[in-house]
Amino acid sequence: MTGLGELIAPRRLGRDFRWLMSAAWTSNIGDGIALAASPLLIASMTSSPVLVASGAMLQFLPWLLFGLHAGAIADRVERRMLVMLAHGIRAVIVLALVAFLMTGTANIVIVLVVSFLYGTAEVFADTTSSTLLPMMVRPTDLGVGNARLQAGFLVANQLAGPPLGAFLFAIGTFWPFLAQVLAVSVALVLVSRIARQPVPSRGDDASRSEGPGRTHVRHDIAEGVRWAWHNKPVRTLIIIILAFNVTWAAPWGILVLYATEHLQMGPVGFGALTTASALGGLAATMCFGWLERHVSFATLMKVCLSLEVLMHLAFALTTDGAVALGIMVGFGAYSFVWGTISTTVRQRLVPHELQGRVGSVNMVGVFGGMVIGQALGGVIAQVWGLTAPWWFAFAGAALTLLLMWRQISHIAAAKPVLEEEPQSNEP
Repeated sequence: MTGLGELIAPRRLGRDFRWLMSAAWTSNIGDGIALAASPLLIASMTSSPVLVASGAMLQFLPWLLFGLHAGAIADRVERRMLVMLAHGIRAVIVLALVAFLMTGTANIVIVLVVSFLYGTAEVFADTTSSTLLPMMVRPTDLGVGNARLQAGFLVANQLAGPPLGAFLFAIGTFWPFLAQVLAVSVALVLVSRIARQPVPSRGDDASRSEGPGRTHVRHDIAEGVRWAWHNKPVRTLIIIILAFNVTWAAPWGILVLYATEHLQMGPVGFGALTTASALGGLAATMCFGWLERHVSFATLMKVCLSLEVLMHLAFALTTDGAVALGIMVGFGAYSFVWGTISTTVRQRLVPHELQGRVGSVNMVGVFGGMVIGQALGGVIAQVWGLTAPWWFAFAGAALTLLLMWRQISHIAAAKPVLEEEPQSNEP
């Protein structure tokens, strides 16, 4: 009979994967705690909507400012050490906030600066962490590995963390952030148990002649962008993700108003929408292995994006909170499947030495799309009403899917480049 440990992290994925998964889950608990505590802290200091919104924006902004640099640096240094350094810096930043809160000297400026600095360190931690998995497991196991990491995000970041963060904040403003420091510190220790990973070899002749790390960062960034642009499957995948994040973020930016004013669900109902999404994603983790074995990636990708289009239409039409909760459960399920598959496909198509840079190009597309979409959604809702962003999302997503329908099959069928054995896969 299969044990729980084998079910969660199969032995074939190796010991290093278990350390990576444990670190990711632990770090996500800390981030989930802050997901609830940070907005509560800012709201306790100011009633300005601009300042409240700035707290979230200042954590997105570093991806646009430093995302490409983080990818380039991840491809030129020992990645495990960079993740540990980033976790250490995150812990120190939040510990400084705890000190300000305990001494009563914290103010809105300090909190916003902490948000930006923490977000910057998070860019380097997340970008580099995403490059470790392809070095640990076989290409055929990337889907399972990504599914386990995504499951940790759903459970720790979306389900367990926020309620714990709100509870700790009610006890005292500094307690949730102290817990976050503890979680990030434990994640650092867990990452340190991973076997040392070699610095990725450089693929092009110019880089080989100069040796690892001797090219300028701008050269490395340009090399990653060029590779992503000239590799048609990866380029198309990034474009699809960018477009769908614009359409997704347009209504998501005003979701709180849509839930409380249009659906009349109140603050508790708004929170329930996020929980419903996480529950849907968690349910999808249970059947992902079966889906991966029995349904082609091309079919799954098309189904997920088609469901995204239909979700926008359903939200535009409904006025019932219960129906909205059901839609959100479905959203969580198919978005988990899409996120796992799209990440797996990209990782299989990118050489080890370019994983950081190409991954960062993808993340810049993700967050760039979110920033554009949120800006558009606010304007559209202001002019045409709270359901208008959903109609915009429906039309934009449907048009993107129509234009990219045939290309999706080519993306899924592209020949993987990661065929060699992983660097570290001891049981």
